Formats: sequence, structure tokens, C-alpha cells
Amino acid sequence: MAETFVQNESIETVIQRYKGTVYSVALSYVSSRDDADDIFQEVFLIYFRTNPQFNDEEHRKAWLIRTTINCSKRVVDSTYRKRTVPMDEMEEESFEFQTKEENAVYVALQALPEKYRTVLHLFYFEDMSIDMICKVLDLKASTVKVQLMRGREMMKEKLKEEGYND
Repeated sequence: MAETFVQNESIETVIQRYKGTVYSVALSYVSSRDDADDIFQEVFLIYFRTNPQFNDEEHRKAWLIRTTINCSKRVVDSTYRKRTVPMDEMEEESFEFQTKEENAVYVALQALPEKYRTVLHLFYFEDMSIDMICKVLDLKASTVKVQLMRGREMMKEKLKEEGYND
């Protein structure tokens, strides 16, 4: 279902349309609801302040995903985050899906290196084509295909370790 492209849509409309995409990409990068919330706000604040111009809806989505990834990388690479020590004694924030299998897939995905986690998330959760992923991440198609293949293999191994078979 192709959406009609409106260049100067209200910020509320854009947030409603892309809130799930921006939040899930941020969460996949930082693995923390609090950080994902902050990134979500930052992305839409940048959108509001810069008022970027787009050719079509696909271009807007790509811009939002790229901006989310850039903001997420800043959080992950921040000095503050590197200097903090996780408190193992504290109970981790509960993040549960409806089924045991969905939880296992999420945990396995979060355990992957960033480059594999990102392409798998964009391909499977955001339904992006390989060509679109190439544009958003500024990678060659062959690189994206290899990362998808390796990421799938890593996921398969992690899920096998948890007792899930082919």
C-alpha cells in the first residue's frame, strides 16, 4: 500500500507513522529502553528543527533510520556510557514479548555484533529491501548480503544453544 507523499506533513503525523520504526531501530542498537526513549526524542527533535526536504516517503524513512542509527552510535560511543559499570546485582529491566520463542529471538539478536544486528533488524523488522539497506547504511549490496548471511548463521547457532532446533 503506497502512501501519498506530503512534503510538509505535521510533526505529529510523521511521529505517528514512524514511531515504531525509530524506536525499534534505537532499541536494537542500544538495548536499553531509557536510551531508546532519549534517541527517539532526539531524532524527532532534529527532524523538527532541520525540517529536511524529501523526494518521497521512502527518502523520509531512510533519513529517519539513518538519523536514528547516528544518534544511537553517539550514545553507544559516549564517554559516559563507557565509564559506567553495569550493576549485576540490580534486577535488569524486564522486556518481555508474548512468547518464549520471541524472547529467545530478541535475546539472540541483541547478542550479535552491531553490524549483523542492524542489517537483520532492517531486513526482517522494517521490511527493507537489500537495496534500501545499502542506501541507508551506505554499504555495497554484496556487503549487506554477506552480513545477512553471517547474521542468520550466528542467530541460528545462538538459538541452537538455547535449545531451539532448525
